Amino acid sequence: MGDHSVDSYSDPQRLRRFMRHLLTDVMALERMINEGTIETGIRRIGAEQELCLVDRSYRPSLKADEVLAELDGNFTPELGRFNVEFNLPPEKFGGKCLSRMEASFTRNMKQVRKAARKVGCDVVMTGILPTLRKSDLDIENMMQRPRFLALNSALKRLRGGEFELRLTGTDELILKHDNVMMEACNTSCQVHFQVDPLEFPRFYNIAQVVTSPALAAAANSPFLFGRRLWQETRIALFQQAVDTRPTGDHVLDRSARVSFGDRWVDDSILEIFREDIARFRVVLGIDIEEDAMDALDAGRIPKLSALQIHNSTVYRWNRPCYGVLDGHPGLRIENRTMPAGPTEVDEVANCAFWFGLVAGMESQHADIRTVMSFDTAKSNFLAASRLGLDAQLRWFDKKTVPARDLILRDLLPLAREGLLNAGVFAGDVDRYLGVIEERVTTGRTGSQWMLESFTAMGEGEGAQAKVTERMGALVAATMRRQEANQPVHTWDLATLPEGASWKSVNHRIEQYMSTELFTVHEDEVIDLVANVMDWQHIRHVPVEDDNGKLVGIVSYRSLLRLLARDLPHHRDNPVPVKDVMARNVVTCGPRTTTLEAIQLMRSRKVACLPVTVDGRLVGIVSERDFLRVAGELLDRQLAGEASA
Repeated sequence: MGDHSVDSYSDPQRLRRFMRHLLTDVMALERMINEGTIETGIRRIGAEQELCLVDRSYRPSLKADEVLAELDGNFTPELGRFNVEFNLPPEKFGGKCLSRMEASFTRNMKQVRKAARKVGCDVVMTGILPTLRKSDLDIENMMQRPRFLALNSALKRLRGGEFELRLTGTDELILKHDNVMMEACNTSCQVHFQVDPLEFPRFYNIAQVVTSPALAAAANSPFLFGRRLWQETRIALFQQAVDTRPTGDHVLDRSARVSFGDRWVDDSILEIFREDIARFRVVLGIDIEEDAMDALDAGRIPKLSALQIHNSTVYRWNRPCYGVLDGHPGLRIENRTMPAGPTEVDEVANCAFWFGLVAGMESQHADIRTVMSFDTAKSNFLAASRLGLDAQLRWFDKKTVPARDLILRDLLPLAREGLLNAGVFAGDVDRYLGVIEERVTTGRTGSQWMLESFTAMGEGEGAQAKVTERMGALVAATMRRQEANQPVHTWDLATLPEGASWKSVNHRIEQYMSTELFTVHEDEVIDLVANVMDWQHIRHVPVEDDNGKLVGIVSYRSLLRLLARDLPHHRDNPVPVKDVMARNVVTCGPRTTTLEAIQLMRSRKVACLPVTVDGRLVGIVSERDFLRVAGELLDRQLAGEASA
């Protein structure tokens, strides 16, 4: 996320000073390119790894500060208190760079895992943590760093209202949120590829083209808040999570801050920086003393701090970057599309495939724009994000090809050629591209493993398992298999018993409350309630008003009383729900603990508890839910005693 000492400027004078530095930085970069100051003749690769922290129940753990206190400066905070990040050192592209990258991933994972366990949590690599809930995204769960607080303040101000999320896959998710913490759901493995200034347009356009098949093979984020959405849900989630464009009555061509882009690059990296400055307002700034042009005049290499800060708030999926390494300024392409996980070897395989495609494609096509339109590249990216290996991609011959066939037939040989021509060790090429080949052949990406596991856990003896139970088991199974560092296509499906430790009497009821709700309006006929109870095998039906607020509840007992005493008198005059419902409904919030809920139900002598937030229904728990949880806890206790 960049510099943590930045601020969200409210002082127009400071904002103008920062903008002047930003414009000066662009002029300085142009001068450096023209004068040959930017490093050339060397290709480096690198990566950044984002991680999720989880507690013993496989839920987000808010211990990032404690974990970071146990680690060195290579580990840094992220937006959420349940995330951390580490950076891999740059490697020259060639030789055993890929196996060194895996060794670095593994070494850092061991360090952060050890630190996390020391403070009572653990770590998992996954694109979106399956056990996340919307309540985890409250503002108090944001890392209290100036940059994050300033970013939240600035983006909310630009948005002018709540951020909206609307995603459709197998399931549908529609919600609003009042801060930028939805961005914290995403954890990525960001990949860097250094290029020379003059070759940047050619390589950047190629990177855009090959990102789609690479992402199709790497998908690892099918769930958000228990809903099955895109194969790589991170893509849509991130764009909507920080979308500052307000809705209105007129159609305007305004770009999202998170985007694939709108056109090819023609001549220079400067095109992207200039467009982003023109399109997107400055949201973060820093007081800068050094003038970049003065630094060049004095023979110093400028940091271009203003440019780097602004660039860090415009989230192109392939982001152009400037940086200084050991006194040498360089340009790189940062691929932000790849999800974290499922294992270190899977991640390096994803990197190798993308590196090889970029290098291999560059040797075959002097100008990729002559064989594919930008709109086609963009459409391919969306298709790969939605459907993964099931996507149909439009390729150079203008024919639509299944992603799986395209990868196996054309792209794996091309990636192999690109890696070998770059001098990458043949054994590494075989190992990592072999992982991609097996993954694509079996169709077992991380996303597909999760989806198949989720479905299997809901069948047979697991037919009554809540979605939250299956999500907990997914995380538990991922962590166990991940630590062995065997590629995901070799994994057995997750099972419910693997997540057994998710249950605790002190857990909140949001963990197992029913969210598939059947409600009626207070003016509807009571006969509808009776039929809903019969059809859906439920004993309580909540009642809502025109504004979606909970105003009552109808129980099967109240229906029985109506049937026994009053119904014969109303055969010609249908009874409205409001005449039968109980009005003073006993409710609780989603963060109510199990013990608190049981005590409330006992004291108020009710058989169910509607779960509400601001008067709106978000779930319901009943005696049946508590009996099932109690039965499973008893089974575990008896099993423990039997094995003792």
